[in-house]
Amino acid sequence: MGGRWPPSGGAPSLPAAIEAIRREDRTNILASLAVAGANAAGLHREHSDRGIGAGVSVSDFVTRSLRSQIVEAQASIESGLTFLASVGSTAPFIGLFGTVWGIYHALVGLSGATQVVLDKVAGPVGEALIMTAAGLFVAIPAVLAYNAFTRGNRLTLARLDGFAHDLHAYLTTGLRGRPGDKLVDLGAVRAGRGG
Repeated sequence: MGGRWPPSGGAPSLPAAIEAIRREDRTNILASLAVAGANAAGLHREHSDRGIGAGVSVSDFVTRSLRSQIVEAQASIESGLTFLASVGSTAPFIGLFGTVWGIYHALVGLSGATQVVLDKVAGPVGEALIMTAAGLFVAIPAVLAYNAFTRGNRLTLARLDGFAHDLHAYLTTGLRGRPGDKLVDLGAVRAGRGG
């Protein structure tokens, strides 16, 4: 995910820059952030002299919009991590429970026998130990995946934060109500149709 603003090669207008970001952004996170910021700057420009937001600066208005979009993006990229963490932390115990259960049944089976033979114990105990191995076989990849996704999400959010700062600076100082800078439809960008 690239966080350069404006996108490579520059763009003649803000909508063109957002469209270029949308084309380069596989996740649509940067494009959604750019649209939210551009819409906030445009709305402030159109309505800054009246209404509830009359006393709010463009910087505060855009900052609020960008923060809201970052929180939404964070919730989106972190979905599924709870499941991985749950699997990684519970699978060894489920495997251990299977082992205990198997050994218990092996010992119960031996309780009525008059003669204890190794093959009557070894088979059930071996099968029970497979349960522990199965628990670890599930838990270890889940924990590794959780750690990898958490690290990737942290890096993505750091890049997103840097992009938001660059975008904020551009929208609050570099954009001065140029004609043709229309608002962009955030729903259309999220759906991948552009604005």
